[in-house]
Amino acid sequence: MPEDRPPFARLLRHWRRQRGHSQLALALAAGISTRHLSFLESGRSAPSREMVARLAAALEIPLRERNPLLAAAGFAPGYRESDLAAPELAMLRRVLDFLLEQHAPFPAVLLDRHWNLLGMNTATPRVLGRFASAGGPWLQQPINLLRLTLHPEALQPFVVNFDEVATELLTGLHRKASCDGADATRDALLAELRALPGIPEAGVLPDLSLAPRPVMPLHLKRDDLELRLFIVVTQIASPQDVGVEGLRIESLMPADPESEAIIRRLAQT
Repeated sequence: MPEDRPPFARLLRHWRRQRGHSQLALALAAGISTRHLSFLESGRSAPSREMVARLAAALEIPLRERNPLLAAAGFAPGYRESDLAAPELAMLRRVLDFLLEQHAPFPAVLLDRHWNLLGMNTATPRVLGRFASAGGPWLQQPINLLRLTLHPEALQPFVVNFDEVATELLTGLHRKASCDGADATRDALLAELRALPGIPEAGVLPDLSLAPRPVMPLHLKRDDLELRLFIVVTQIASPQDVGVEGLRIESLMPADPESEAIIRRLAQT
């Protein structure tokens, strides 16, 4: 697009193409005419604040990318970014801690949008601690769940279905990189994980056309301890704070009665 077009027009067209929408499809989703959308993309019309919000919602643009969109249209940021430890998020933190403990005796962790560990329930170290070691990934701060799962000095040797898990996790990370906008931290993590020894080719060059699996199985085995699990993800719907967007709880649930019995026993240790 010619550089003399306004910043908002360029950003709008970028996000529409990023999502793979035609002007007609986006206009229908946003409830506006294709003529008006064309004028917005060409810079012939300037959007109202409400129109920016409507288009951002129709395009499912992440909150942290909506503030630049508002700024490009000449408006003040619409979303603040708070640290989870901030006083204004104290109630949310209490709720998240409560939810973590409700998963006990099964492990559950609180992660940020980069898969960094923010919290866990009491069952997590009692179960996953059986697979821990003195390897670097266990000591590196912040602890990153993807790194722990895929690194050869962490969980990789104990994941029986490693190729399946690595492919699913890296495909999801590639998918986020392709649709959520620029993120230097995420992109650096992706490059690091792809370069780890043992990563299957399907994880390095994933097929993004494949739909995500409803749940991901995780088969762990170390010596005589064997657990068959599946991962359940809980996310906050419709966050209104950039710092909250991407927070999620991942819980490890038993996939068979034998694993459930073992986890219940470990959780009491």
